[in-house]
Amino acid sequence: MRIGVLALQGDYAAHRQALGERGIATCEVRTAADLAGLGGIVLPGGESTTMMSFLRGTPLAAALVRSIQAGMPVLATCAGVILLAREVRNPPQDSLALLDVVVERNAYGRQRESTVVPLQVEDAAALGSSTLEGVFIRAPRIVAHAPTVTVLARRGADPVLVRQGQILAATFHPELSANSPVVDRFLSLCGGAP
Repeated sequence: MRIGVLALQGDYAAHRQALGERGIATCEVRTAADLAGLGGIVLPGGESTTMMSFLRGTPLAAALVRSIQAGMPVLATCAGVILLAREVRNPPQDSLALLDVVVERNAYGRQRESTVVPLQVEDAAALGSSTLEGVFIRAPRIVAHAPTVTVLARRGADPVLVRQGQILAATFHPELSANSPVVDRFLSLCGGAP
């Protein structure tokens, strides 16, 4: 199995490292052709506005939408959640609109308010763990979601880890936590260990 990591901007190297530590082959995705033969895709954290400006109107954006709609497993983290959200606020921006959530950008504060906190796991069986650490860096907040979106973990009342079909979306950075069960859950969606 080979997993692609969108590498237009952001912390794609940290995702490749987290997957590599699990023995998973990865590649950087910058063109539509890079999606061929992948078992899944990671949309990393970074600057969502910049990522959308690189994607907007490109063959890569169209191929990403087709691949995800066709069932390719996705791990979206932080800015990656913004890229997939049905609606983006604070300020509004366009997105790929593949995940039925409404997000508010930078909802937990700017860079200086970055924090690491324990999260409340809603579904330990689905996550494969009853404990979870959340690394929040200029993170978005999910302010609304459709009934088709399952909440797996919360920060207080806020959903921070959700699943809709083959899309696993974390408003935090699981790739920065050692042995994060979020990365493992994504791999299980891809059909790989664990």
